[in-house]
Amino acid sequence: MTGTGVRLADQGCFWVGVHYTSKDGQTIADGTQMYVEYQVPEEQTQPYPIVLVHGGGGQAVDWISTPDGRPGWRTLLLQRGYTVYLVDRVGHGRSPRSVFEAESAGPPGPLPAAEFIGMAFAGRDDAAHTQWPGTGELDDPALAQVLASQRQTPFDRDSHYAVMRERAAELLDRIGPAIVITNSAGGPVGWLMADERPDLVRALVGLEPVGPSGRAPLAWGLTSSPITYDPPVSDPAELVIVERTIGGAVVRMQADPPRRLPNLADIPMAVVTSECSPQTATDVGTVEYLRQAGCGRVDHLFLPDHGVRGNGHLMMLERNNDEVLDVVTGWLSKIDRPIEG
Repeated sequence: MTGTGVRLADQGCFWVGVHYTSKDGQTIADGTQMYVEYQVPEEQTQPYPIVLVHGGGGQAVDWISTPDGRPGWRTLLLQRGYTVYLVDRVGHGRSPRSVFEAESAGPPGPLPAAEFIGMAFAGRDDAAHTQWPGTGELDDPALAQVLASQRQTPFDRDSHYAVMRERAAELLDRIGPAIVITNSAGGPVGWLMADERPDLVRALVGLEPVGPSGRAPLAWGLTSSPITYDPPVSDPAELVIVERTIGGAVVRMQADPPRRLPNLADIPMAVVTSECSPQTATDVGTVEYLRQAGCGRVDHLFLPDHGVRGNGHLMMLERNNDEVLDVVTGWLSKIDRPIEG
């Protein structure tokens, strides 16, 4: 099979976490299953597959192609010799919403709107944001393509990430050791995967992940559902969070002495930040939070430091998405974490 310069040895899809429940006297899937699709290149030169986790109200299509029709990161990674797994986070894309979501998840988040997405992600009011493949205005075809894939996110982040911890761990149990790349609100999924299966996450990359210093602080620091600390934490209220100024950014850290994140401590991790994004302070805070908690292999990849300019929050969808990926795969090529045993 060929397509955009890639020959495939295999491709397919499956769901993880199919559980039954009863409703109106019938046995049905409870809607917490997670959709996964994969492609294996004919020339598989990399030892570990990559799992791509989308952000916000998006879905796996964020990695398949750009809104102006160029190859997305899935194809570019296949060309670089990686097997690639895409997931639709539970309740997004082809992963159905739970039949009980309306009853249990509380009020939904804001509706995805062209006005907001055009400003926040498509550089409509930022002359320095040159890499978006359009104008960010209402008549921008690229903006329309992104908006079409968005869903209204559930308000109950706690339940969502708790389920994602289970589903993502099941995926790793099925496919074995992998590299995980997340984006935005998919960021906590990566930390939870590493916490739940530290022996199966070879490296973790967050593209501007939501974090402890974001606009909506997460109860457990890196996520809104439980993550392992040492000394243990049974209630997030036990985490004492204070504000500090680092490099001109006001960030949220643990008060001294900080608790450690033992399951993440030895995993190579990178946080990637673009030039034209409001996430800079958030990402500085995430990096420092991880380091303070004993994670000794954390790098902050600020794209302009690598000669990559003009990007926004959705860097994997922009004109120079291949250059952004080069920064990530270049970092991956320098880490060394052999398979134990």
